[in-house]
Amino acid sequence: MAALCNRFSKACATITNRHFKISTYVRSMSNVPENTVYGGPKPQNPDQRVTLTSLRTKHRKGEAITMVTAYDYPSAVHLDTAGIDIALVGDSASMVVHGHDTTLPITLDEMLMHCRSVARGAKRPLLAVDTAVRVLKEGGMDAIKLEGGAPSRISAAKHIVEAGIAVMGHVGLTPQAISVLGGFRPQGRNVLSAVKVVETALALQEAGCFSVVLECVPAPVAAAATSVLRIPTIGIGAGPFCSGQVLVYHDLLGMMQHPHHAKVTPKFCKQFAQVGEVINKALSDYKQEVENRSFPGALHSPYKINTTEVDGFLKELQKMGLDEAAAAAAEAAEKVEANR
Repeated sequence: MAALCNRFSKACATITNRHFKISTYVRSMSNVPENTVYGGPKPQNPDQRVTLTSLRTKHRKGEAITMVTAYDYPSAVHLDTAGIDIALVGDSASMVVHGHDTTLPITLDEMLMHCRSVARGAKRPLLAVDTAVRVLKEGGMDAIKLEGGAPSRISAAKHIVEAGIAVMGHVGLTPQAISVLGGFRPQGRNVLSAVKVVETALALQEAGCFSVVLECVPAPVAAAATSVLRIPTIGIGAGPFCSGQVLVYHDLLGMMQHPHHAKVTPKFCKQFAQVGEVINKALSDYKQEVENRSFPGALHSPYKINTTEVDGFLKELQKMGLDEAAAAAAEAAEKVEANR
């Protein structure tokens, strides 16, 4: 077993950090007592945890599979609440969270931090990520996503599956290989490239992958791959004929209205909301209310001290020689009383 783990660790060192998938674990989300300042997160009650078996059942029935990226606890809770099937802790975090231009700079330790955060928040979806043993053991993931279809990648996928770890393949545009591809370029746009997409998908299926992501390939190529495979395909910029779809959380929400994010938002992404505009307005309103001192008002200053305690407090301040502090406290108490 030790030899297997050592061998596997070497293989994992070559695995890219693009898309890891993991099933969430059922956990109690809060040990914070009630009636405290912070109530803490409440346990969710999902109807059913998504497993590889349930995904296979959906695929067999022809039901579409939904997958969205998540990088932290809040986004994971939102995915869980919405009933998304798979939460992908992808190295796309490098671009949309850490501000890099590509997925390459993010480290394994950074990815593990994202994995642990998502695992706390998502209890229903299958969770997926990128560097096998550490990601599953330390990050709380159930499966990994492995990019590319080179023989070494196919071999790595096979060894990982044989070690008892679920693997999702990824073909077409593989962002970890942009230096070889010449940038973020779509694949499968000529005969040889299209055939290679299908052949690679078949090879990943043969290696034991439970699903394959098809990224940035023409719809007919994705349709061919989906038709020939016995496992689900998850499309991203690959048209409507895949078994399911995946988008980046920040992209589909229209989360950030910023030149950098506009630069890294792909053409295939539909923005289902303009959350960024709401965020910008909320922050602007907050800034204005703080500056004109209308926030916090009485409603958001909930903690009271009675008159007797105030008088005692003022006397103690005066004994300490803090007359200015006593005057400030007295003035504040008068204003609070007047606003009741």
